Amino acid sequence: MSRWPRVLAAPFRRFGQATVRAITSLPWSSGGPTSTAVSTTSAMSLVPVFASVRIIADNVASLPLQLFRRDGSSREPISFVPDLFWVPDMQGDLFTWLHKCVLSMALRGNAYGLITQRDSLGFPTMVEWLNPDDVWVDEENPVRPVFYWQGRVVPRDQIVHIPWVVLPGHVVGLSPIALFAQTIGAGLTVTEYGRSWFINGGTPPAVLKNAQKTVSQDESEEISDRLSARIRSRKPLVFGSDWDFTALSVSPEESQFIESMRLNATQIATIYGVPPEKVGGDSGGSLTYSTAEMNSLDLINTTLRPWLVRLESAFSRLMPGREYVRFNIDAMLRTSVLDRYNAHGMALAQGWRSRNEIRALENLAPLPPDQGGDEFHVGTTAPAPPAAGT
Repeated sequence: MSRWPRVLAAPFRRFGQATVRAITSLPWSSGGPTSTAVSTTSAMSLVPVFASVRIIADNVASLPLQLFRRDGSSREPISFVPDLFWVPDMQGDLFTWLHKCVLSMALRGNAYGLITQRDSLGFPTMVEWLNPDDVWVDEENPVRPVFYWQGRVVPRDQIVHIPWVVLPGHVVGLSPIALFAQTIGAGLTVTEYGRSWFINGGTPPAVLKNAQKTVSQDESEEISDRLSARIRSRKPLVFGSDWDFTALSVSPEESQFIESMRLNATQIATIYGVPPEKVGGDSGGSLTYSTAEMNSLDLINTTLRPWLVRLESAFSRLMPGREYVRFNIDAMLRTSVLDRYNAHGMALAQGWRSRNEIRALENLAPLPPDQGGDEFHVGTTAPAPPAAGT
């Protein structure tokens, strides 16, 4: 028997048999598929939705997590990595683990995690993210909600619940796919219209007319086939005295779906708070940034920060004592080598970073103990390391 079923069943074994309910007692559809025609899968097939969710999930999951301990008004960084962020689930991949969490929040408005392992002190060391379709929450009493997974009651202390946007008096976050089903559905309709338009040939590419002779249906088909063959072979066309060839262009009415797609992308980008131009929309202004660093700062401040704070708060509640979690957003800031080295020089001169800390940022090994790499120096420059043998 594999380890997964045993680990997964452990939380329920402690609390007896699974709860048995009448078919009419509570919705057996769990948190289930939305009642609208727009499902999560169909919504993800829309490019702006996929792009918006991907931008958020990729950037959040790629940021390193750091652990700190509160000490009065100061904080102390902790060098070791908790088991929860080292092997977070059975796959043991932190990036994928964070990615699943953010995807669940962005698409369904909630991430539900089942705690499957704890350390000797009872703190979680492994959390499996559940399919929101399998989870239903009885929030009639929002102070003491009851969580159901696949029809069984799950003790509150076995669930990690991270909602996105929650209304007062509720526990479950709003699902953006269900809430904006009409907007997303409009995008899917426009996309299907464009696909059908091109598959069915769209507007005829040209008109070939003879002003002197009435052409029968059979002759028309033969002339059309010959003309199409010449166009495909890129050979010149030769006309008689009475033929008039007119190329057709797409009418403004038939090209409106392009503008509709751009408008829909802008609306979806607004829902997720991502820059519209990154998902095929229109920002509506001329504001641009001259450096990659400014672009990254704009993405962090306008898009990612609320997501990071939600996750930091939820993960910190799983840590013991005064320990808490922070994402290192500096990892997103890409500067030039010269700017980075100038910043390191200022940190050394002002005494708030040691040379070994800076070497760690540059992926360099620490200096030997006799060269004072862990010392802090306030001044214009850090002292030179002692000469060998002195």
